[in-house]
Amino acid sequence: MSKLSELSAKGTAVWLDFVDRKFLAAGGLKTLIEQDGLTGVTSNPSIFEKAMGHGNAYDESLAAYDREHPGAATIDRYEHQAIEDIKAAADTLRPVYDRLDAKDGYISLEVSPYIADDTDATISEAEKLWHAVDRPNLMIKIPGTLAGGPAISATIAKGINVNVTLLFAVEAYIRVAEAYATGLEERVRQGQPIDRIASVASFFVSRIDSVIDKEIDRRIAENDPEAEALKALRGKVAIANAKMAYQWFLDFEKSDRWQALKAKGAQSQRLLWASTGVKDKAYPDTLYVDTLIGADTVNTMPQPTMDAFRDHGTVADTLTDDVEGARKVMAEVDRLGLNLTEVTDTLVSEGVASFTKAFDDLLGAIAHKQPATA
Repeated sequence: MSKLSELSAKGTAVWLDFVDRKFLAAGGLKTLIEQDGLTGVTSNPSIFEKAMGHGNAYDESLAAYDREHPGAATIDRYEHQAIEDIKAAADTLRPVYDRLDAKDGYISLEVSPYIADDTDATISEAEKLWHAVDRPNLMIKIPGTLAGGPAISATIAKGINVNVTLLFAVEAYIRVAEAYATGLEERVRQGQPIDRIASVASFFVSRIDSVIDKEIDRRIAENDPEAEALKALRGKVAIANAKMAYQWFLDFEKSDRWQALKAKGAQSQRLLWASTGVKDKAYPDTLYVDTLIGADTVNTMPQPTMDAFRDHGTVADTLTDDVEGARKVMAEVDRLGLNLTEVTDTLVSEGVASFTKAFDDLLGAIAHKQPATA
């Protein structure tokens, strides 16, 4: 059993934060499923930009599409390629989905970042993509913006699985967790089943430390009188923040509201740890996997992080370890004026902007791949 498989045994599902046509065609995903117990895949505009915007792996398929749809819009050309990849990944994961009775085995496809602040447009696009892929083990990714909350409820109520993305703050997570419950409750009111509806709430971890650590280093360089206390927080804030989110999840699972839904077959909205590649080389390259292991969670990893954990990761129940220490870290963040709320609000905006730029670059690259002449 690989260490990645051991993670699953501890309750942390292993997902791959990557999708690429060559990788799928070569059987790379199937190998990870068989050898490492991988149970899911995530995609986003940045991943598709890297996959489609470089090289020629998609040229033949684009040319075939262009011959059948002359004059097609760039966005339609992109969506056709993305949907082909998502279908292929979903089909590869389908035996996992069936074996686990819809509890896992999912591939995620994100709505356009252009509509991150438009509730109605998000609902409409989520439904369009859901029907276009037409696979039960698809999750539609919706950003955890203020507009995303009601979109999540409405999409869940339609029976569409949702991966809530771009979460940084515990408060934002609580909002989307309650939105998930609201969507399930609406399905119950409609007399619809809820036992095969799945959702994850994706916390972006390393980006918090990247911003907080930079501010800590600036203040230390300026001889801040709290330099030692600040230094003690380096590389600890994101993990403490994640642990606080998990504590809320555990408490919510015990609530009367959730227990009523669970009695009707509702699946837990698992916390998913995203952005788990280490940005600061001073930290262990498995930091955001080693420290976030616990029941009913997912860790979606880029391939280098997956390779690192397989080689030298540590498997233990860490999410519930030293919770009091995590609370003290968060208290120190407040005492030292690091303003985590401002940091997380900024990270949401920057995340949407980053995905928008990646989408711009992706559409630009596809536009330059001229349709083949007859």
